[in-house]
Amino acid sequence: MGLHILLISGSTRAGSTNTAALRTIADIAPPDITTELFDGLIDIPAFVPGDQPSPPAVARLRARLAAADAVLFCTPEYAGLLPGSLKNLLEWTVGTADLHEKPVAWVSVAAPGRGEGAVTSLRTVLGYVGAVEVESACRRITVLSAMVGADGMVADAAARHELGESVTALAAHFALN
Repeated sequence: MGLHILLISGSTRAGSTNTAALRTIADIAPPDITTELFDGLIDIPAFVPGDQPSPPAVARLRARLAAADAVLFCTPEYAGLLPGSLKNLLEWTVGTADLHEKPVAWVSVAAPGRGEGAVTSLRTVLGYVGAVEVESACRRITVLSAMVGADGMVADAAARHELGESVTALAAHFALN
């Protein structure tokens, strides 16, 4: 059985270049890698600390995280940091250690000079929850709306190649460990 990677977009926007990048990664991943695009970000309720049972959307998230060998994030920057909806998703993983020691990577598709706040805050939160960042798989790859085709995937050959390199580097991490 091959590697299973959960792909999580930090965007809730239908035409998101972040989600397009992850769709593209799913499309071009080598055959020994299975990917799953998490589509429930908008359904995750506000985090409430405590011992209450997990809401159904959070239970589904936790099941997907448990089934994944690794997680690859791609997120926009909102108001200079990580979008609140993605931070909320990550807050649900703190007390249950869903990401503890889980290999993770990120791809930023922001235009040059943008997105650093999102990457920095994502790395801070992932470090806090004990995820293992696979630095060789983390990439800054500019994907503009004009680079996304009608099929919702990145059409630009150079960007597709770089996206493929990210998922290949994540797989290489497992080959070495």
